[in-house]
Amino acid sequence: MGKKIKLTYKKAGVDIDEGERFVRIITPLVRKTFRPEVMADIGSFGAFFKLNTRKYKEPVLVSGTDGVGTKLKIAFMMDRHDTVGIDLVAMCVNDILTSGAEPLFFLDYFATGRLRPEKAAAVVKGIAEGCRQAGCSLVGGETAEMPGFYKDGEYDLSGFAVGVVEKKSMIDGSRIKPGDVLVGLTSSGLHSNGYSLARKVLFGRKKITVEKVLPDLGIPVGEELLKPTRIYVKAFKALDGKVDLKGMAHITGGGIPGNLPRIFPKGLGASMFKGSWPEQPIFGLIRRYGNVPADDMKRTFNMGIGFIVVVSKGESDETIGILKKKGFPAYLIGEIRKGIEGVLYAEA
Repeated sequence: MGKKIKLTYKKAGVDIDEGERFVRIITPLVRKTFRPEVMADIGSFGAFFKLNTRKYKEPVLVSGTDGVGTKLKIAFMMDRHDTVGIDLVAMCVNDILTSGAEPLFFLDYFATGRLRPEKAAAVVKGIAEGCRQAGCSLVGGETAEMPGFYKDGEYDLSGFAVGVVEKKSMIDGSRIKPGDVLVGLTSSGLHSNGYSLARKVLFGRKKITVEKVLPDLGIPVGEELLKPTRIYVKAFKALDGKVDLKGMAHITGGGIPGNLPRIFPKGLGASMFKGSWPEQPIFGLIRRYGNVPADDMKRTFNMGIGFIVVVSKGESDETIGILKKKGFPAYLIGEIRKGIEGVLYAEA
């Protein structure tokens, strides 16, 4: 009988030593995100966070989870991995922000077939940057090495954010009334939605490469598609206490028609002002190259608006002014009306 070959976890495709080296690489990145409330260092079985009960009398915890979707395919095509982590944080914290919650801490899940520490560390670098922009702590995560489950060099991401808001200060849209207006904060581009359609149009139908520089864009297509999702935490903090925020919506999959009505009281809808905000060239390219119907564009992409706040008409100018001073271009994009179902588009 021949000698039996000994099998190890490493020969099966999981390298524990590389996993430990990965942790050593990312530890300094993670520690830089720690808020004073973080109680345990990296390596514990659980993350500990001491809630500031002096600041919050009736604290309500708000949580959210999301991923990056097929935008990851662009990262693989470009072999650039330091931006999708920002997207991961943004998709989670922008959601919980709509209730007025301050993001406190974040956890991530990174899964791959074979762990390449430098590539994975680039992803975590982006996550840490997103947490820095949002003012929250990256307190933990899970790295799963699963041989044979993912294509070589590919990975998947999930994120989990927890925030807190004073109960009496929660923003739920219940005070929205006819005559209130919508102030739209611009997006950085596609953000992290609609990439299945965008990839089908640009790389499938038009056979464009990620390196191609299109005149309308002025940069390679891949760079345009990898622009990180904008994080709106600082915008909210600039407005909080200055104007009466009656409702807020994060514009993700489903676009404005699919997200904005989620915050409306029964019987109210939105009349959007056509042409009231600038639309980035990437949306026009996808529309033309794919012959995509206008309604489908609106229900797939953010169309240039990543976040919407609802305020009284008399506070619209002040709201826009505060946001622009803080570096968030904003526009008066619509109004609340009675008798409208969902979102309608009208001339300004």
